[in-house]
Amino acid sequence: MTSAPQLLTDPFLQLPTETSVQVVWFTEFAGVNHTVTYGENLKQTAKANTTKLTRTREDQYSRVANQIKDGQVYQKPVWRDIWRHEAEVTGLTSGLWVNYRITSVREDGETVSSDVFSLAATPKPDTPLKILLTSDHQLKPMTSANLQKVVETVGRVDGVWFAGDLVNVSDRASEWFDDNSGGALFPGLQGRAKYEMTHYDVKTTYTGGQIIQHAPMFTCIGNHEVMGRFARMESLNDEFDDTIPRAVAQKIYRDKSLIDNSFNTNTYEEIFSLPKSKEGGKRYYAVSFGDVRLVVLYATNMWRTPSLNGKHRGRYQEAEKDLNNPENWGYGQVIYEPIAKGSKQYNWLEAELNSPEFKQAKYKVVMFHHPPHTLGDNIVPAYTEPVQIIERDDNNIKAVRYEYPKDADYIIRDVVPLLETADVQLVFYGHSHLWNRFVSPSGMHFLETSNVGNTYGAAWGDRKREVPIGYQEDYVKVGDPNGLEPIVPTISPLLGEDGKPMPYIASNDITVFSIFDTGTGTISSYRFDTRKPDSEVLKFDEFKLK
Repeated sequence: MTSAPQLLTDPFLQLPTETSVQVVWFTEFAGVNHTVTYGENLKQTAKANTTKLTRTREDQYSRVANQIKDGQVYQKPVWRDIWRHEAEVTGLTSGLWVNYRITSVREDGETVSSDVFSLAATPKPDTPLKILLTSDHQLKPMTSANLQKVVETVGRVDGVWFAGDLVNVSDRASEWFDDNSGGALFPGLQGRAKYEMTHYDVKTTYTGGQIIQHAPMFTCIGNHEVMGRFARMESLNDEFDDTIPRAVAQKIYRDKSLIDNSFNTNTYEEIFSLPKSKEGGKRYYAVSFGDVRLVVLYATNMWRTPSLNGKHRGRYQEAEKDLNNPENWGYGQVIYEPIAKGSKQYNWLEAELNSPEFKQAKYKVVMFHHPPHTLGDNIVPAYTEPVQIIERDDNNIKAVRYEYPKDADYIIRDVVPLLETADVQLVFYGHSHLWNRFVSPSGMHFLETSNVGNTYGAAWGDRKREVPIGYQEDYVKVGDPNGLEPIVPTISPLLGEDGKPMPYIASNDITVFSIFDTGTGTISSYRFDTRKPDSEVLKFDEFKLK
């Protein structure tokens, strides 16, 4: 007897328009028929298109099915077949919620259906909405608790804006769908997580929140959505680390595929249906949602270790063992998509900021992954092309170093002034795994709400960033390197050891989420202490967009 078919995910909503919305789900069988039934008594039917993901694999570091330790089942990357189903539900009226359910039929005729959820067309202007601002889930320990508390605290949200780093290794299927930790991306956002946390021998299981079955999600590319050179390495972790600039790939691999031999976002782009721009496709785009014009940029670079011990491809230098093998260099913190003045993305952004859709919107919000202002470590060095310096001794390479001129930071030098001129009210981002916010002299707000699942600390007080000494640039060890002072939370800040209010939250016990209420124009941030499972969720900060 074969077991009954199962859905790999619940359905989730994508790409709403004034009369339609896309319903997407995944299975591990191709099937013969996949449908959405919807409307009164679920009498209407929409047939799904099915595609197969082309890059999803598992490897020796996967935690999936029977593999609970490294290499138990897989010794190297192995293909995993996953099918994506997408149906367009049409004939919707803005503001009217409609019930829906998905059904998949396997090749042997056995069927599986989801529960009944509800969907709606894209909201009209003047509709008050609650939007979850989140990022950097990455299967981290507190994420499932965070999403569960979102639903318990604010009820149903109307949309999710996700500022990148959804998973750790984009081509590892289980990180999206069914990692053994119980904290994979989709289970968390669909209330099907099973993540156990233990404090003082008391176990609490968090299920995440039933969110994206009802609310469309708009995402942007973080560094973890980008994979490196394809199938060159022994593991998916190594493949993820193996990105090189396109220009370098062109020289090394003359006639071969540039995407396979530099970096790619294939899996991310295959999983999500997002608005598209003519210039950037799904990688950068703009969308109107209620009273908001949301502009999404592709602003992220390769994270490399700041360590100077010579053992690793790093931010500031190449590994000593690879000095005479440029094919193995990391080329510093590679920027994946140009955004400097004059680039295709910059020109697109300039045009978007001058469009009627943008100008007429009540709220103008820009989302990308890399922080323009933060107390986190990942903002140093500057967001600019690494300047390579090769030191030679006769014909031998002695060292390969990278400098990042601070006055050439593309986000600060080129993008932020453009946003200021266009009266953007909020810039929202992630990457550093903490909560902090800033306000520019003109009143533009900057919010990072990425202390969802864990933190790596803040460069504040006695804690300093790891930076090289004796380089040409002066790399900033403490505070925001781009000159803004962090805002102390307005309602209930955490206190430091000195008893003074702290202008950030960087904790591996306290998880934070933020909600944008478009009805009032306020953004409220909440915290929950996972060490005290029975404690209240506390609103600790609130500010209003002008």
